[in-house]
Amino acid sequence: MNPKTPKIKELAPEQLRWRCDPAKVPYASSAEAPYIGSEIGQERALRALRMGVDMTAQGYNVFVCGLTGTSRGGMIVRMIEGIGPKTQLSPDRCYVNNFKNQDRPRLITLPPGQANAFRKEVQSGIEFLRRRIPQVFEGEPFQRQKARIVDRYTQREKELMDDFTHRIAREQFALGRMQVGAVALPEIFPVLEGAMVPIEEIPKLVQEGKIESAAAEELERKYDQFRQEFTVVYRKTLTLSRELASEMSYLEQEAASVLVDGVIEELKEKYADSHVAEYLEEVRHHILDNLEPFKEREGEEEQPPSSDAAAALRPERSDRDPFRVYGVNVLLAHGERESCPVIFETIPTYANLFGTIHRSYDARGGWSSDFMDLRAGSLLRADGGFLIMYALDTLTEPGVWRTLKRTLNHSKLEIQPIDVFFPFSTAAMKPEPIDIRVKIVLIGDREMYELLYNFEDDFKKIFKLRVEFDEEMKWSDEVIAHYCGRLRKLCDDENLLPFNREAIAALMEHGVRQAGRRGKVTARFFDIADVARESSYLARQEHEPIVTAAHVRQSLEAKIDRHNLIETKIQEMIEKGLILIDVSGERVGQVNGLSVMELGGYAFGKPVRITASAALGKSGIINIERESNLSGRIHDKGMHIISGYLRRMFAQDKPLSLAASVCFEQSYSGVDGDSASSTEIYALLSALSGAPIRQDLAVTGSVNQQGDIQPIGGVNEKIEGYYDVCRVKGFTGTQGVLIPIENIDDLMLRDDIVDAVAKGKFHIFSVATIDEGIEILTGVKAGCRDGGGKFELGSIFARADDRLRLMARTLSDYE
Repeated sequence: MNPKTPKIKELAPEQLRWRCDPAKVPYASSAEAPYIGSEIGQERALRALRMGVDMTAQGYNVFVCGLTGTSRGGMIVRMIEGIGPKTQLSPDRCYVNNFKNQDRPRLITLPPGQANAFRKEVQSGIEFLRRRIPQVFEGEPFQRQKARIVDRYTQREKELMDDFTHRIAREQFALGRMQVGAVALPEIFPVLEGAMVPIEEIPKLVQEGKIESAAAEELERKYDQFRQEFTVVYRKTLTLSRELASEMSYLEQEAASVLVDGVIEELKEKYADSHVAEYLEEVRHHILDNLEPFKEREGEEEQPPSSDAAAALRPERSDRDPFRVYGVNVLLAHGERESCPVIFETIPTYANLFGTIHRSYDARGGWSSDFMDLRAGSLLRADGGFLIMYALDTLTEPGVWRTLKRTLNHSKLEIQPIDVFFPFSTAAMKPEPIDIRVKIVLIGDREMYELLYNFEDDFKKIFKLRVEFDEEMKWSDEVIAHYCGRLRKLCDDENLLPFNREAIAALMEHGVRQAGRRGKVTARFFDIADVARESSYLARQEHEPIVTAAHVRQSLEAKIDRHNLIETKIQEMIEKGLILIDVSGERVGQVNGLSVMELGGYAFGKPVRITASAALGKSGIINIERESNLSGRIHDKGMHIISGYLRRMFAQDKPLSLAASVCFEQSYSGVDGDSASSTEIYALLSALSGAPIRQDLAVTGSVNQQGDIQPIGGVNEKIEGYYDVCRVKGFTGTQGVLIPIENIDDLMLRDDIVDAVAKGKFHIFSVATIDEGIEILTGVKAGCRDGGGKFELGSIFARADDRLRLMARTLSDYE
C-alpha cells in the first residue's frame, strides 16, 4: 500500500520573470537623460583605483581585472581623469650631440615648456653665426691681418728656398719639378750645357761619351748630398705651413669668438642649468675648432642634381648637414596649460612604447643614425602620469614585457631599437637613460592576473595594486538613471534613435537576465549597447522615430536566430526520434536531465536522458562517463557525493552491497559539472525501489551528502531548452521542470513560457531536498524513519532500503 501522494509546490507565473516597471524610468525617452560622468556600482574598484592614483611609492602600478568590453581603456581614462590626480608635471626632455662621444647622446632636462624654446634659440644662434662669421672673415680688418700673416710666412719660406737654390746653383744644380702622375713634385736636377738633366739619365750620358765616368760619380755624390739638404729644407717649409695654419686658425677663432661667445653666453643666461651650461661650452669649443662650414654663406652650398633619374640614384642622406651636430632633438615638450598625462596605448609595440632609433640608408644598403634620429614612445609621453594598456597585448608583443619590467624596476628608460634583443644586432648608439616616474595600468582578466602573480616573480613587486571590477550592480533607481545616461551618450555618439520609456525598461530587463539574478543588473554595458544598436536599426527599417520595447524584443529574438542553428538541429533530431527524449509516460531508472551548451557566446539548454541500473555486487556506483574518459573532475566529484548520500541513507545497519551504473545516454562529447547530481540520485532511487519516474518532467540541481538541493547555473536556458522540446513534440498539459528552490530569484524566462505556465500548459516546480523531488517525480512519498529506524512502509526510501537489505543478505549467503 502506497503512502498518500504528496502536495506539489508549483511556481506561479509572476515568479518566473522579473518585470521592470516603465514608470520607474525617470525620463520619457533617452534623449532627456543627462550624460553620466562616472561609473556607479563599482565602489570597491574605485577605492582601489583612487589608491593606485594617489600612491607615489615605487611598485604601486595597477592591474585591472573583471572589466570587460570594447571601451575598457577609455573607461579607465575617464575614471582617472575624474579622480583628478594631483601630480607634478614632468620636465621637458631633449637629446643633444655628445661631442666627446657621439655614440652616447647627451640628455638635457628642462623645466616644463622650455624645450621647444631652447631648440629654437639654439637653431637661431647657429643661423646667426652662419650669416655673420662669413661677413667677419670677408671684412677688411680680418683680411689685412690675414694678409700680413701670409706675407710674413711667405717671405720666410722664400728665404729658405732662395738660400738653398743659390747654394746648389754654384755646384751646377737647379731646383725644378718632376711630373709624377697628376702631381708635380719638387726635384733637384744637374745642369749640363745650360740644360737640366734628370739624374737617372747620367749613366746614359756616360755610355754615349758625353760625360766622363769620374764626373758622373761626382754629380751623383753631390745629388745625394743636396737631396738630404733639400729634405731638411722641405721639412722646414712644412713646419712653416703648419705654423701658418695654426696662426690663421687662431686668428679665425679670435675673430669668430666674439660672435660665438655672445651667442653662447646669452643662452647660458636664459638656461642656467649646469648640464645645459656644460653642453653649451662643448658647443662653443666645437664651433671654434670647426669653423670651416661657417665660412660658406648660406645658399652657396653645391646643389644636387634635380632630375628624377639623379634623385633616384642619390642616397636618401649620403652627406649629413654639417650643422646637424648643433641640433636639439626634443622628445618631450609640454604646453603651458597641460595637466597630468593619461595615455591609452592601443598598440603597445616595442617602438610605440619605448621609442626607437631611426635609420638612414644609403644606396649601398648601409645605414647610420645619430642623436637626431631618437624617437620617443608613449612611456615617455606618459612621464609623470598614467599609461594604460591591455595586458595580453603587452605580453605578446616581442621584447615589450621584459623591457617594461626592467624600466619599472629601475625607473629608467633607455631608448633602443628592438633588434638589440636579437642575436647579431648592430646597435652601437647608447643614449643617456631617462629617469621616469610613470604609473602603468594593465587591463586583463582574473586568470591572467593569477598566472602572472604565481609564475612571474617581478609581477608582484611592480604591480602591487589589483583593481577588480564587478560584472554586476545592485538594482536601484540610481542604476536606472545611469543606464539612461549611458544610453543617451551612445545614441548621440553613434546617431542612434532615442529609446522610449518602455524600451529602456526592456533593456533593463535584459540587463537583469545577463546578471543572472534578480536585484542585480549587468555592468557589462557593451552587451546592452549591442542590443541598443540592433534595436535602433530595426526601428529605422520600420521608419519609426523612436525605439520601442517591441524593437528591443525583436532584436533579442533576431540575435538568437542568428546563433541557434545548432540548437534548432538538436530539436529536429529530438522531434524525429534520433535523440531519445520522452516527454510523456513513466519509466523505472530513467530521468530527463538538463544541460547547457555554449557555442560562440550563445548558450542554450539541451535535455539529456539519464539512466541508472542496480544489481548485486560490491563495485558501488559505476560512472560510465568516467569509464569512457568522458567525465570531468567536477562531475566525478558529484558521483562521489552521490555515493556518500546513499551510504548515509541506507548503509547505517548493513553493508552497501550494490553494483549500480549511471549513464548520460547519447552523450559523446564529454560531461562536466554537478548540476545533474540530483537527477542521477532520482534515477538510482527509481532503479532500487522499482518506482517509475514521470517522463514529462525534467530535472536539474546539484546535491550535497545531506540530500539538500543546491543552486545551479544556466537555469533559464535549461528551462527554455526543455520547453522548446515539449513544444516541438507536443504539449500534454503535465510537462514541466524541477529546479532548486534557491534558483527562483534567478528566473527571467521568456514571455511565451510565462504565458504557457499561466495557461497550465507547462509547469515549474521548486524543490529543496531529494525527498521533495522524488515525491514529485514518482507521486509516492519519500518516507521518514520511525523510532526504530525503519522507513515509512511503502515509501520510496523503504522500498529502496528493503532492496538493498535483500542484496546484502543474498551476497552474504552467496559468499
